[in-house]
Amino acid sequence: MPKKSRATILAAFSLLCLIIFLPQKIFSQNKDLHRLFQSYYGEREQLFPVQATFVGDTLYNDLLQNEGSQEFITKLHNFYIKYLDSLAAYKESDLSVPDKLSYKILKDILEKGLETQRYHPEYMPANQFQSLPLTMGILGAGASAQPFKTVTDYEKWLKRISLFKVWVDTAIGNFNQGITEGVVLPKALVIKMIPQLENLAQEDTSKNIFFGPVRNFPGSFEEDERKKLSSAYYNAITTELMPAYEKLAIYLRNDYMPHARTSSGYNDLPNGKEMYNFYVRYFTTTNKTPEEIYEIGLREVDRIHTEMDSVKHETGFKGTLSEFFHYLNTDPKFTPFKTADDVLTAYRAILQKIEPNLPKLFGVKPGTAFEIRQTESFRAASAAAQYFRGSLDRKRPGIFYVPIVDASKYASFSMEDLFMHEAIPGHHYQLSLQQEDSTLPLFRRTLSISAFSEGWGLYAETLGKQLGCYTDPYQYFGSLQNQIHRAIRLVVDVSLHTGKMNREQAIKYMLDNEPVSEQSATSEIERYMAWPGQALSYKIGELTIEALRDKYNAALGDKFSLKNFHDAILKGGSMQLDIFTEYMDNWMLTQK
Repeated sequence: MPKKSRATILAAFSLLCLIIFLPQKIFSQNKDLHRLFQSYYGEREQLFPVQATFVGDTLYNDLLQNEGSQEFITKLHNFYIKYLDSLAAYKESDLSVPDKLSYKILKDILEKGLETQRYHPEYMPANQFQSLPLTMGILGAGASAQPFKTVTDYEKWLKRISLFKVWVDTAIGNFNQGITEGVVLPKALVIKMIPQLENLAQEDTSKNIFFGPVRNFPGSFEEDERKKLSSAYYNAITTELMPAYEKLAIYLRNDYMPHARTSSGYNDLPNGKEMYNFYVRYFTTTNKTPEEIYEIGLREVDRIHTEMDSVKHETGFKGTLSEFFHYLNTDPKFTPFKTADDVLTAYRAILQKIEPNLPKLFGVKPGTAFEIRQTESFRAASAAAQYFRGSLDRKRPGIFYVPIVDASKYASFSMEDLFMHEAIPGHHYQLSLQQEDSTLPLFRRTLSISAFSEGWGLYAETLGKQLGCYTDPYQYFGSLQNQIHRAIRLVVDVSLHTGKMNREQAIKYMLDNEPVSEQSATSEIERYMAWPGQALSYKIGELTIEALRDKYNAALGDKFSLKNFHDAILKGGSMQLDIFTEYMDNWMLTQK
């Protein structure tokens, strides 16, 4: 027998022995550790009841975390310390492979959470892109995660309303502390926040979204229940909720605005450089420096521009790439819609196109239902298309929200890639399959690590041709637009927060390098100003997945299966990129 064959047989025999004689070590759960995971998850749900609502846990639907209060900050600090100390009692080397993975993921979450507190995020408790006031609008409209099916459901929301007043008072106190410490929002963002708050305080009850639940009572409600709840809601909304929104809007306009900064990035804040470096690590889950990421962005922009130019030639367009951008943004054939329903219908058609091809690339499929909805009007102007996960019990579907301010201006040429990122096989597949996996600890089933989930969403866009999309060169160009959009983020996010660019320069850079309207570019740049580092996670995550795919393809040759590769990613669930790489390297060994 040739030496190579004998070696192969011996290696296989050794692996078989390992599986037979050491199953406890490799596969078993440490019951004490899993009780710790369960305890962590339960305590975290109590600390963050709004997050619990979004994953379908109704136990705390009457509570509202006041994250800026000193009591909460102290409680959260002690929470992190408690579970880090508890984890320290376990040795990684004594854990099974799945338990070791969960251990590492949780340890990193706790350490990063503890480090976040050093930078006092409570000093800027709200912005135009994400904040509790906006979340309250989403929940209170009656068509999102907060259920309005029983009388008890309605009563729980009334309790949340009363707690929101306390949150607003705390937020104003923290905004004032931020002024004292020199940690304030850019003026451009505060300007956008005020009309959002005023919209949510809409005096016309027929238009105020918070009256949605009492305009749409379940048919099972008795007439006296409807009257009683209608009265209670009118009183709570008009005497508690609307005044709280009005109070915050008036404060921002009269008291906070004069102190808001004219600069754009964190580099202008005390300790801003260190803060930004931390958020880069936090969101990319790598040790890449801002400068490294900036250089990656420049290279990606150049690479994608070259491919864009090739597609431009394919369409027969004779002008420059910049002129092609203008053509895409101005030619009426790229804005064919008349109504919001036209836009939603077009997205449903994309789903029908993709569905027959999914089994070619995926052996797994989520059981959670899926819907496409228009983004609520109060937040549509500042919102991006986004996916809201379904509930753990699968009773609430995953929802792809589409912001449509003016249907007649909604661009059609980048819809396919957007759908694949936000919906299928992007976030709906990744988040639903993760939630449905009962072998994972609960904290991992509800976990979302931005670099992983957004990296997967962006990677999903690259599967378009295999899924039956991008047959139209304009749609493929739209996919390249979204690819370059994420590459541009690496350039402008770093530039904004390190002083290379200000808001206006970043907007111009975006307009010069991709086909996007000035309104959209402005909204995007202001998002990065409000949420430093998060926008870096998309491209860094995608590049990591692609690098692993290419590495395994080269190493495995004919044994490499793209379907198995995708299934392994989705079965593992969300995790930090360094841990993800280790997990996938172990997967590759099983394929040999």
